[in-house]
Amino acid sequence: MFKQVLDWPRSVKRSLVIVVDVILSLVATWVAYSLRFETLHWPTGWQWGVYLLGPVLAIPIFARLGLYRAIFRYTGLDTLLTTGKAVALYALALIAVLLWPMRPVFPLTSGVLQPIIFFLLVSASRVSAQYWLTGISLGKQPNQGRMLIFGAGAAGVQTSSAMAVTGRLKLLGFVDEDPAKIGQTINGVPVFAAAEVPAVVKKLGITDILLAIPSATRERRNKIIQSLRSLHVHTRTLPGLADLASGRVTLQDFRELDVEDLLAREAVAPQADLLASSLFNQTILVTGAGGSIGSELCRQILPELPRRLLLLDHSEFGLYTLHRELEAWCAAHESDVELVPLLASVGNRRRLDWICTTYQPDTVYHAAAYKHVPMVECNPSEGILNNVFGTLNMAQAAQAARVARFVLVSSDKAVRPTNLMGASKRMAELVLQALASQTEAPGTCFSMVRFGNVLGSSGSVVPMFRAQLARGGPLTVTHPEVTRYFMTIPEAVQLVLQAAAMAAGGEVFVLEMGEPVKIIDLARRLVALSGLQVRDAGQPDGDIEFTFIGLRPGEKLYEELLIGNNPTPTEHPRIMKAHEDFMAWPELLSHLQQLQQAAAEEDVEAIRRVLRTCVHGFHDQPAPD
Repeated sequence: MFKQVLDWPRSVKRSLVIVVDVILSLVATWVAYSLRFETLHWPTGWQWGVYLLGPVLAIPIFARLGLYRAIFRYTGLDTLLTTGKAVALYALALIAVLLWPMRPVFPLTSGVLQPIIFFLLVSASRVSAQYWLTGISLGKQPNQGRMLIFGAGAAGVQTSSAMAVTGRLKLLGFVDEDPAKIGQTINGVPVFAAAEVPAVVKKLGITDILLAIPSATRERRNKIIQSLRSLHVHTRTLPGLADLASGRVTLQDFRELDVEDLLAREAVAPQADLLASSLFNQTILVTGAGGSIGSELCRQILPELPRRLLLLDHSEFGLYTLHRELEAWCAAHESDVELVPLLASVGNRRRLDWICTTYQPDTVYHAAAYKHVPMVECNPSEGILNNVFGTLNMAQAAQAARVARFVLVSSDKAVRPTNLMGASKRMAELVLQALASQTEAPGTCFSMVRFGNVLGSSGSVVPMFRAQLARGGPLTVTHPEVTRYFMTIPEAVQLVLQAAAMAAGGEVFVLEMGEPVKIIDLARRLVALSGLQVRDAGQPDGDIEFTFIGLRPGEKLYEELLIGNNPTPTEHPRIMKAHEDFMAWPELLSHLQQLQQAAAEEDVEAIRRVLRTCVHGFHDQPAPD
């Protein structure tokens, strides 16, 4: 029956609602007469005209105010308010008629009672239809989750209303830290204290917890998430305040915990004055704009209102997707920033020269690179040509066009690398350091920003782990001891933007990132917050297994951020300046010529030989078991 009703044509559903409203109008008139005369009423004579008057006045008003366009499954407060307005207009029209021609056959008191009764009946019909159509009146549905909402504020209450529409999750309680709310009820749902959560989860069989605290600080969120890890419930979150401001919360807004939540440390706070000083009313060029880092660079640059933002990428689809996204942002914020999508390869020096000469960028953020270790190991020549000589091409094109700033997005894998990707990134750093040291060079300020693994980027472990979790496991980890420094994409981009503003020339900037994180600990955290348990020798009945597949070629157990041990602080408390040895340009140039020839001839051994000579600490032995 439920499926059949939903499949009816819209016109049939609308006609049925109109018929129901006609009947309710007649019932309301009968009840009003009966209450007025204190006896069950049967119309006679002109009283039949009064019965017909209700539908004649009500239906056009209801149609005009859109009540017959509403979808009953999503009936809410707005719909009931509109119904109230429609009935109020109907009541005014009815009383106006009663004050003159109909008063002898329909007393004025009945004319006041009838709209009140009519409103109650219509509202009840809408609410009843909603409950029936959503199946809520049938009790718990198959596979229905049992949820707690952490946060009894406006976002939590609004979310509970959205949940009532779908019936996919059964709300059993709110959790809040406000003593005034604890022990109270919201729409009949109890509010528990945070300390009661473990007992409530066990007693009520909770399967899901939703964090509805969009205004909470990162420190508070981290404490809450840490307290939930041992409960093995699926923990999700609502969007932040900026996202919530745009409209009503729905179940589609529920999302898995951010990578910031998995990282479990405070994010690096940006310094707004540093961003604005180097971006406002400037022409900015971002290479690799369609990638994870490049696209986030563009997203964070755009609100600083540059004059023109140049988006350079060799991927047509990536460039098209980003350009559309940024255009939508500009339209929504009434921004007149000029967006220029540029299809180009950093291997094409002539194209890069034309771009820099034509558009005269003030700053270049060079994020174009092949960054996946196994991919570069399998394609060493292409990795070298793109990462080393693509950087050289872009840097020299910027230098020739007298671009003020050039910032290279580098990696912690450039420090004593054990793989070709890391060695190629260190070689790119050497290129910029050598160019920056030339006394006769034009005034381009070259700098490099080196950071750790980026959570959430394409190819990072978190999206891979989530995909494996969705398939039921196992989660593949290279080695139980493998350890990495981690950043979020926004943090990495903030570092790049702010370091660029502080650069004087030739610096390598690194972030003070706290303690490195074991990959297996990150995986365990993700499993626990997904409401699952790790299956191992101590927990044979767990849900998700870990499989250790061994380190990949060129991969090492531990990453480093510094080659030397003498970093100096900067004006940003979490950004340090490294002092790395480098070759002078004439000496480096001869090695670059050898490297370019080896890459052109696909001579992998010659490539490795040059890199061993130039890159401090490079040793490319096979990865240990």
